[in-house]
Order: sequence, then structure tokens, then C-alpha cells
Amino acid sequence: MQRTDNPARLAILGAGEIGRRLLGVIPLWNVPGIEIAVFARPDSVARIDRRFVSAVFTDATDLIAWKPSVAVECAGHHLVQTVVPSLLAQGTDVVIASIGALANESVREGLRANAASGGGRIVLVSGAIGGLDALAACRLAGLREVRYVGTKPARAWLGTPAEATCDLAALRAPAVIFDGNAGEAATRFPKNANVAAAVALAGAGFERTQVRLIADPASTENVHEIFVNAACGTFTIRLQNSPLPENPKTSWLAALSVEAELASYFGLDGLKAA
Repeated sequence: MQRTDNPARLAILGAGEIGRRLLGVIPLWNVPGIEIAVFARPDSVARIDRRFVSAVFTDATDLIAWKPSVAVECAGHHLVQTVVPSLLAQGTDVVIASIGALANESVREGLRANAASGGGRIVLVSGAIGGLDALAACRLAGLREVRYVGTKPARAWLGTPAEATCDLAALRAPAVIFDGNAGEAATRFPKNANVAAAVALAGAGFERTQVRLIADPASTENVHEIFVNAACGTFTIRLQNSPLPENPKTSWLAALSVEAELASYFGLDGLKAA
């Protein structure tokens, strides 16, 4: 995705780890004429580094009136359901990181309708996984089976329904904390199952994509595995990702995928890590 106007107004939706990371990286790109705004909860405003920020919004009406040319959502399902549709309807391109929100069919259709009416483009980042292009290609031949297995350190599942499944602090061996389809996984684990949603959208859909989530007390990485059986062949992909130091629920690669998408939007190549 490349921008269509100059200068660009960029809105970062969320002041969590990924949003604050973007605020530290984007100014280093020296994009001519760029203006940056942040949309955040009132209790998160104090955490925002305002050195390169033109505006901070806590009200969605004010954000929309600012008319960003591109927005990047990195705050969770709620904004995808409430704020993103209005941005698309007024022609703002939106990069979506919380792909799990699209497990809801009405949300998916609403985003498409608003994008079609307003001209804003929907961009879904690859997140913490790779091989989605191969999966999408296999879909054309016919998918027989798609399985995703996500393994994270036990502490990454704190504050999720996994706590009702087992005592995460007492685990001494890997434990399956979810076994079902991608739609159920994305709904029950909105902060942990965006990869499952990305795999479902690229391949067999939310109901036909099998998902298993595992808490591993010995793991120090977030491990993502895809197993695909299609009429044209089979393949397996395994990624072992370091988590963000600030948030074990999020893979570092997921944050980098957002940065890479924005770099592409601004026509930048060969960026070095900050």
C-alpha cells in the first residue's frame, strides 16, 4: 500500500506498546510534511511522547474531524468495531493490527461497506506469522485441512480465559488451554489470537481453521505453526518469535509487521531497525 497524497496525516490508534514504539520509529524516517496524531484513552495520554505529535485525541469525533489520510490501529477489537468504520467511510486508509476482530462477520461486512462507500482502504498486517501468500494460493486449488498451533510462555496467558483452564503459575509442563476453531479462538482470546484470525482469512475461513493454543512454562518465545493440506500439496511453517519486552502477549515480529506496512505506505525501502 502506498500513499496517494502529500503531505500525509497519520493517526496512531492506541498508546500501548506498539503505538508508542511507532512514535519512536516514524520520526526517524524523515517523511516530508508528515503530521502525526494519537488517539488514546484518557488514562493513557500521560504515556505519550509528544515531541513529534501534532495532536492527541481522546474523542473519536475530534479524530475523524482531523481527517487523517492513513490510520494504524494497534489498540484492540473495540476500535476496529467502533472507530475504524467511520475513518474508512471518510476515505482514510486504515492499517489493522487487531485482525481477530474480523472473526465477527458483521464487523467484516461493515468494514467492507464503509470502505466501498468512502474510498478508504483496509490493510491487514501479516502480524507474527508468515506464509499467508502460500496459504492463499493453495486455497485456489482447494484446502483439505488448515491447522494453527500457537504456543506462548505461561505468563503470556495471564488475564485470559486460560486462567479458568489451569493454574498458569503452577504449570510444570505444556498445557492446551484452547482447542477449537479460529472464530472461537479470536473471540475468546482477543489479545492473543490475531495470528489465528490472519490464517483463517487467508485460507479456509474461521469455522474450518483448526486452532490449538498452548501455555508452556519453559518457553521464552512465542511459537506459531501452520499445517496446510491442499489439493496442490502440503506445507508446514514454524516461527519462533521473541516477544516484545514490554508485553509477552505480543510477538516482536507483530510490531515489526506494522512498521513495515507503514514504511511501504510512505514509499520507504531499506529501513534499518531503530
